[in-house]
Amino acid sequence: MQADLKSVAARRRQNQFFNHERYMRLPVPQELKGAFPLSPQAQLWIQESRRTAQRLLFREDPRYVAIFGPCSIHDPTALDEFAKRFLALKPQIEDTFFPVLRFFIEKPRTHLGWKGLLYDPHLDGSNNLTLGLHTSRKLLVQLAEMGIPCATELLDPLAVPYFDDLIVWGMIGARTSASQPHRQMASGLPFPVGFKNDVYGQLGSAITGITASRIPHTHLGIDNQGRVTALQTKGNPLTHLVLRGAEKAPNYDPQSVALAIQALESQGVDPRLLIDCSHGNSAKNPHNQKVALRSALQQIQEGNRAIFGFMLESHIFSGKQPMEGPLKYGVSITDACLGWDETEAILLEARSQLTLSRTGASTSLVPSPLG
Repeated sequence: MQADLKSVAARRRQNQFFNHERYMRLPVPQELKGAFPLSPQAQLWIQESRRTAQRLLFREDPRYVAIFGPCSIHDPTALDEFAKRFLALKPQIEDTFFPVLRFFIEKPRTHLGWKGLLYDPHLDGSNNLTLGLHTSRKLLVQLAEMGIPCATELLDPLAVPYFDDLIVWGMIGARTSASQPHRQMASGLPFPVGFKNDVYGQLGSAITGITASRIPHTHLGIDNQGRVTALQTKGNPLTHLVLRGAEKAPNYDPQSVALAIQALESQGVDPRLLIDCSHGNSAKNPHNQKVALRSALQQIQEGNRAIFGFMLESHIFSGKQPMEGPLKYGVSITDACLGWDETEAILLEARSQLTLSRTGASTSLVPSPLG
């Protein structure tokens, strides 16, 4: 008996040594939605924005989607300024583009690094998830009430029920396009979801993700009360491919786009392509985004109907900064971004080029900040 007690004590000490988990109760989705509700007017606006997104995907709306904004959200004050600039630019380009703001609060990590506002809102490793959930939803509600549609990467399926009434466009990242839980999650969402090619530039996982998400699924998840539930989905017909380049080469060029269209059609998938001008398509140099955008615009002007839009990483000021030490206002702490002035100029020029193309006018004399 004494030996058994000693053995139990030893196991307890071992468990204490190896078990470093800490448990913190989080608000359930219903609680958070109650704390930060959408007004009835904003609810109707979200529904209409999603219908617009659907029409864009099916080319029933002649415009193109332009998703732009910070690589990641880390400063609510800077986000507010960016949102106001976004609103001022919107009426100047919305005859040609459907502008959507990048609102990325989760950052996928291959190795180590800050995982986003949702997980570490203080930027200090304190990982206050409760505050991250509150802050993220509060900001999304504010943007919706301002009339700004938002796109975000859907990294953790457990986080989606906290924000599923606020998102207009979703993304499945290069590292999770092959994930079955993400495909199942996407199959139940009422808005477009883009699957990115993997970090090596392969399209197979993303295309399989697109097809798998279009059929019904039954899978584990949580409901609005936070209970583990068997969720039954209807399938999401609004899934599409995102070309984001690879570690060693871009894939926005006409040859890569043609191969992507061929790969989609060979699987019986209607070709719908969003060009991510950053990441592998910019080789992490934010100014190279202009090259990718210029190529996408030229392909559209030459009659490519598969490309329905593009995405840019943009902040108030250009570049990026390390998280150590005092932070500069309006500068990314993750991937380097274009500054606002440059972003505004290239979006206005993109609008001008497509407008002139539709009217049959020449664009050769138009000065271009696209380089």
